[in-house]
Amino acid sequence: MFKDREEAGKRLGEALKDYKGQGALVLAIPRGGVEVGYHAAKHLQADFSFLIARKLPYPDNPEAGFGALAEDGSAVILGDASPWVPEEKIKEIVREQSEEIKRRVQVLRKGKPLPPVSGRTVILVDDGLAMGSTMRAAIELCRKRNAQKIVVAVPVGGGRVADEVNELADEVIILEVPRFFQAVAQVYLNWYDVPDEEVIEIMEKWDKQK
Repeated sequence: MFKDREEAGKRLGEALKDYKGQGALVLAIPRGGVEVGYHAAKHLQADFSFLIARKLPYPDNPEAGFGALAEDGSAVILGDASPWVPEEKIKEIVREQSEEIKRRVQVLRKGKPLPPVSGRTVILVDDGLAMGSTMRAAIELCRKRNAQKIVVAVPVGGGRVADEVNELADEVIILEVPRFFQAVAQVYLNWYDVPDEEVIEIMEKWDKQK
């Protein structure tokens, strides 16, 4: 459905046309969401940065998660996690992901704080919604910081997760909701895990064009 994250971001920007030139703030979720957010923000003539949120992975299955943590400490724990993960283990995983968030703030954002969101329309972008936990943590952060409107915009997502996120955000835009949804990667012809270096390069390119 999408050649790559660049195409997905451009199409997302077109779908968000009502926000073009309206002073919105696009916040991508790294690392996969940064290129998507970059192209969407460019199309919208919006401000652009990224909000760091990390999945809390199951110890024996790191691809799956029982919640997520945002950079301000906002946490989302899925209700069915506790029978499977002891409380002490949950605390340990939260500590580990907190350290990774700090690292990403320093390395990817050069220690700069998150742009102010109070009173603004914030468009949260990722390359897709799988479990949706990181997006929920990002929404929680924006609510705490008094965003005026929170829009979730992604190229692809599962129907159930889309419904759940729709209850938390003010608006949700998902370009593709496959009938049989297994993973975000299934809708990208060119899919790969984005390295730190690519995020840094994209942000440097953004800073130069401002």
